Amino acid sequence: MTDAAEFDALYNAPQHPPWEIGRIQPALTGVLQSDLPGPHVLDLGCGTGDLAIALARRGYDVTGVDVSAVAIDTARAKAGGLPIHFEVQDATALTLPTTYNTLIDCGLLHNLHRRGHADGYLARLPELAAPGATLIVLAIAHEGTQDWGLTEDYLHTAFAAPTWTATTIERTQITADDAGTHLLLPALLLRTTKAS
Repeated sequence: MTDAAEFDALYNAPQHPPWEIGRIQPALTGVLQSDLPGPHVLDLGCGTGDLAIALARRGYDVTGVDVSAVAIDTARAKAGGLPIHFEVQDATALTLPTTYNTLIDCGLLHNLHRRGHADGYLARLPELAAPGATLIVLAIAHEGTQDWGLTEDYLHTAFAAPTWTATTIERTQITADDAGTHLLLPALLLRTTKAS
């Protein structure tokens, strides 16, 4: 089964995927309250669109991409009349017509890394980021009893100078809902800037 087919099946299942919590991740609330560079924002791995919709409501020109056509169809329906560009695309081979002032990855990189697909994605990000763009990554942390995820060392290596500058990483949590069970998973929130 391809990644697209697998994720389509997850989104078609009676129980929604655990990362679909019906709102933006609480760890990103402060990010959305800050002045993100605009006008163009890219939501990487947008799922059913909660983050993209929140960004569009703040006046940003938002593009959301996800490998699942089922998720994108749901996102388009949820967005109503908001002018959001939703596209079905593989994150390891993104083909988009512009560069972005802010890029947000909420839960995508750790999934690509877990599957051994992160390298192509990481190589493409600098090409999608405008000079001086902000990149934000929220990822599950590899720590404690969590047997997969990303480490701070991995993120510092993946987003290193001279391409990325002013990189900060803070510890936080990702909220998940697994068949009605509320979970809080250890996470890392990275913020970095594309060199001008």
